[in-house]
Formats: sequence, structure tokens, C-alpha cells
Amino acid sequence: MASESAKGEVVTESKSELAYRFVKARIENGSYTPGFRLVLGQIAKQLEVSVVPVREAIRRLEAEGAVTFERNVGAQVAMVDEREYFYTMETLSLVEGRATALSAPFVTALDLSEARDINAEMRDCLDHFDPHRFTELNRQFHAVIFEHCPNPHILDLVHRGWNRLAVLRDSIFGFVPGRAQESVDEHERLLQLIESGAEPLELELAARAHRTGTLDALLNHQANQGR
Repeated sequence: MASESAKGEVVTESKSELAYRFVKARIENGSYTPGFRLVLGQIAKQLEVSVVPVREAIRRLEAEGAVTFERNVGAQVAMVDEREYFYTMETLSLVEGRATALSAPFVTALDLSEARDINAEMRDCLDHFDPHRFTELNRQFHAVIFEHCPNPHILDLVHRGWNRLAVLRDSIFGFVPGRAQESVDEHERLLQLIESGAEPLELELAARAHRTGTLDALLNHQANQGR
């Protein structure tokens, strides 16, 4: 497939890249759930390519941890690693909390309005709960308030954390939907802190607690399930 670069040049996308984006997108949007068997021939047929570029794409996704390969089973979407989820959320709470605090002075009234619109849509989602849609809106909300972070290294760590969560694919709101209501309420509290020009440390701790609150909800759910 061909696309146009920023300079107006025609860039030809390799078949392997096409297959990679095709499979990765379906893993991230939940179409291919954890444990889903990836039949290379079927994917190749859908894309109208040979099996070779599909195999290359699967190997790339395997290297990223999104796909596993077992003898006599074949390729399948990786199961969620709970330990990786914990480590990612714990780290993200630290760097995103700091990024949000540093970003706050640069958040405009328009940004706040956009964030509130997103949060309102998240609130509407609570009536007919769709965890995947809620999670996507959650990502959009937080991007509005941390993207102005002037420290590119911290911002890069935040992006890596969110990308890692996308690879893990699992929305914990599907397990603990009650946390979704709390999350929406906490979002408004974060916006109020930014709006009022709260001390950076107060905002950072609030953003950090918001992130760890989601992790705590999952850990409590698992503890109750084990009783």
C-alpha cells in the first residue's frame, strides 16, 4: 500500500508492515482477545498477501510480547501478565503524576473544556458500560492534561507506560466497573486543582493517587476472588 509523506513523497508500505498494523490494531481494540489463535493463512487471505509477510509480522509482535508461539499450538495473542501490569501501573503513577504537575501551568481554558467534555462522555458510558470505550476515553482525558509537560524525558516515559498498557490490552474497568465511577469523579477533582492553580506537589500526589487507586481496585478484587 502507498501513502504520502510530509514532503509529498509517495511511500510504499511493505506487506509485512501492513500485516503488523492489521494484527496489532485488532489486539489493541480487543477483537483478538488474550489466547486468540492467530491462523496465518486466514490473516494472509484477509490481506490478500502470502503467508511470509504475515509470519514476519507475527514474529515482530512476539518480540514485543503481544504474541506467543507454542509448538503444536501455533501463534496466539499473549495472555495478560498481571505482574507486568502491576509494574507498569506503579511506574506510570510516578511519572504521569509528575508530568501532570509540570504540565498544569500550560493547560489552557480550552484544554480544560475539552477534558470536561471527554469526562462527560465517560460518565455517559457508565449507564451502558463498555470497558474498552471507557479506557480509550480515559487515555484521551489524561493526554489533555499531561501532554504540555515541558520535560521531554518524563513525557517519553509516560508515553512508554501507556504504550505498554496498550500491549497488555487489559482494561481493569471490565473487572471492577465500580472503579469507573470513582475515576470519573477523580478526573473532575484533578481539573479543579489545575484550574485553581494548586501547588505542584498537591496536584502530583492527587494524580498519582488516581492512578494507584485503579491498581488498588484490581488488587482488592483479586484478593476477594481468592477467598
